[in-house]
Amino acid sequence: MRPTIALFDIDGTLVSCGGAGRRSMERAFVEIGARTEHAGFDFGGMTDRAIARQGLRNAGLDDHDAAIDALIERYLSHLAGEVTRSEGYRVLPGVVEMLERLRALGAIAIGLGTGNVEAGARVKLTRGALHDRFDFGGFGSDAEDRAQLLAIGADRGAARLGRARSECRVVVIGDTPRDVSAAIAIGAECLAVGTGAHAADALARVGAHVAVDDLRDVRAWEMVTGG
Repeated sequence: MRPTIALFDIDGTLVSCGGAGRRSMERAFVEIGARTEHAGFDFGGMTDRAIARQGLRNAGLDDHDAAIDALIERYLSHLAGEVTRSEGYRVLPGVVEMLERLRALGAIAIGLGTGNVEAGARVKLTRGALHDRFDFGGFGSDAEDRAQLLAIGADRGAARLGRARSECRVVVIGDTPRDVSAAIAIGAECLAVGTGAHAADALARVGAHVAVDDLRDVRAWEMVTGG
């Protein structure tokens, strides 16, 4: 097996938080004097910092880095409670089985490629007992641009394998068109799953190398491991 770096998105790919993230962000906006409708756009595939910046702009408020940092801190202060209370929280089909099987392989680095800031990622995964499955990643706290954070995650994965990134396959697993386009932008392969808001065939049309309904599909395993 060629050395492989697998970067998993979180929301809609590993877990569904039942809207906990959106509720937390909306509460943060209200606390700074904005309205919930200022955050009424599609968050899918956006990084936390990009969501914060767009919402601040919609509200006509300061969107410089310090203001974004402050808003993210407010968001994080609500997130753990919202995730804990969320009746819609679930680990998505095939996730645990996929991760267990991958752990048995020696030539693969299993990480995250997520728009969540690192602290938020940890909160969302802890309830599903997935937080200790990943020891590295590229996060929304690393870069506001999704392609950039994936590149950072890929570099960290290569370091885990003791290889140059150019020697490794990079596979991005995600559920939105933004995941697909960011994977392509860094020269990675993309496995798209239809467990979020977008069906598998729609994700195939925007360039996913393989698109499946969920991670139980044998093609998902073949894609990540190279067959």
